[in-house]
Amino acid sequence: MFTEHTLETAPEASRRSMEATIRHFGHLPGAVARLATSPELLDGFLKLSASFERTTLDPVARETVVMTVATRNDCHICVEMHTAKLKKFDADDAVIAALRAEEPLPDERLEAIRQFTLAVLQTAGGVDDETLKAFLGHGYTERNALEVVMGIGTYTMSTLANRLTRA
Repeated sequence: MFTEHTLETAPEASRRSMEATIRHFGHLPGAVARLATSPELLDGFLKLSASFERTTLDPVARETVVMTVATRNDCHICVEMHTAKLKKFDADDAVIAALRAEEPLPDERLEAIRQFTLAVLQTAGGVDDETLKAFLGHGYTERNALEVVMGIGTYTMSTLANRLTRA
């Protein structure tokens, strides 16, 4: 139902973001082409995603947050795209397989961020002190806890929009 836009068919306000995406990836991903229907959503997601990339979480920890949201929300395109990112970051194959299967991770520190992400989602941010202490006990910081919230927000928007548009 949703249009998979090209630069020529997209709303004028989406074109700059689409062009930047093409420069970054070398092509226009179908998800971006569909999200272009809403310039505000597309621009907001791309800006938030870029900000999330600049957080103090290491790349594999960030992708653990993203994959946790993507699998929970059943966003197949997101799982595929972020599996590729994890491979690019040389993540362990067992970690990738466990993330895709929504199973405990063999890496204790990454499992801690996965569990914290799930707890934030399950409690709408109202995690108890014990859960927060367990997360912090794996070397994460209060700043990292807030960065997890940012990742959840960013990729909840993306996964829901991708599912809605059938990306």
